[in-house]
Amino acid sequence: MLSQTFLKSVENRRSIYAINNETILSDEKLEGLIQHAVKHTPSAFNSQTARVVVLLGEQNKRLWEITSDTLKKIVPEENFESTAQRMTMFGSGYGTILFFEDMQIVENFQEQFEEYKDNFPTWSQQSSGMVQHVIWTALSDEGYGASLQHYNPLIDDEVKAEWNLPSSWKLMSQMPFGKIVAPAGEKEFQPVEERMRVFK
Repeated sequence: MLSQTFLKSVENRRSIYAINNETILSDEKLEGLIQHAVKHTPSAFNSQTARVVVLLGEQNKRLWEITSDTLKKIVPEENFESTAQRMTMFGSGYGTILFFEDMQIVENFQEQFEEYKDNFPTWSQQSSGMVQHVIWTALSDEGYGASLQHYNPLIDDEVKAEWNLPSSWKLMSQMPFGKIVAPAGEKEFQPVEERMRVFK
């Protein structure tokens, strides 16, 4: 059953932190996978606000150097060792996907549909969450480990400057990924019966 295959993929997607830079897919196939997800993930009013930047190789390492340098300025020196280890870990992966939302498009829709003005920023975040999940699950199906990080807004300005990105792009999250070195641990679940109600 196709739905069961899909749900198994959703189940298998986990936060994986121990990754390396060994090749799984060719860069061409990897780019195609991400493009497909960006193209076909839904958005409110078909607004297509999601923007994605894929950083591979030295570009990936550069991102985590920027992040590390930024955090050094605010994390107490005695507490920085664990942070530095995380930066090294993320930079050791095959790449990182940066997820943005184009806020100029959000503002354009707010002007065009005044009655829904307050909803468009929320819908934009929902759309971003969906494309993140679709890409994360697709990467997992191909054997990659990934996790979702949120060093925004601390690194936003330098990231935009480093890769010459439009000022209207708002950084939402960072997804380092690579070949899995160590699997995720056990995951605890709240009783699903407490989280779902059915009325007939």
